[in-house]
Amino acid sequence: MPEGDTVWRSCRRLDEALHGQLLTRCELRVPSLATTDLTGVTVREVASRGKHQLFRFDNGYTLHTHFRMEGTWRIFERGRRWSGGQEFQIRAVLATARHDAVGYRLPVVELLPTAEEDSVVGHLGPDLLGPDWDLAEAVRRVSAQPERSIGEALLDQRNLAGIGTLYRAELLFLQGLHPRTPVGSVGNVRRVLQRGQQLLYANRWRTEQSTTGDLRPGRSRYVFERPGQPCRRCGTPVLTEEFGPRGQERRSYWCPRCQPTVP
Repeated sequence: MPEGDTVWRSCRRLDEALHGQLLTRCELRVPSLATTDLTGVTVREVASRGKHQLFRFDNGYTLHTHFRMEGTWRIFERGRRWSGGQEFQIRAVLATARHDAVGYRLPVVELLPTAEEDSVVGHLGPDLLGPDWDLAEAVRRVSAQPERSIGEALLDQRNLAGIGTLYRAELLFLQGLHPRTPVGSVGNVRRVLQRGQQLLYANRWRTEQSTTGDLRPGRSRYVFERPGQPCRRCGTPVLTEEFGPRGQERRSYWCPRCQPTVP
């Protein structure tokens, strides 16, 4: 699933293409919206909220989409051939006089009154890249369950919105914390979350995220997706496992020497 910075960047580019523009074509290719046509409506803005995309229109409605694992929005100059998947994978088309925005493989496509956006994103915690970022509130939410592992707490979008498995792995490595460390045993939760926000902010315009400061291929990450490879600090083989609530297990990566388990 894309990290919060990827979604932020996608929404910024969509906003640059669609902001203030009149829709000349609209297709929402999901059964519940098959007869809905927003042609003639003006796009007020496209905004991200954590990993959610919100297309706000001047008729008082919002199109809510989510990438989950395979979805993407692609932008094309009007008249250019579309690419990004097969025709049957297209779930949404929003076109203006200058651009076509095409949503491929979107598992979530729904239309709702803008005033009711909280029904789909109101449960989210502070957005690490949003105007509502509130470090103190994020710390409060994470710390409310001291027995929970820091690895699970960071992925819970109700605590803070935007961190996925990549940033979880890299952030905990940088902080020297094992993913299963109870939140109550983390010495400085505030510093962990603050650093997480800094990582996403630094990468918000990059296609390939880097947490090492090195943008060369194969050098951009410390432990994420490097199982069995030597730790970049100490040379110990990186370990991996899946853990989390039943049905919501997510893969984790860590160095057993740099990130020892809590006794």
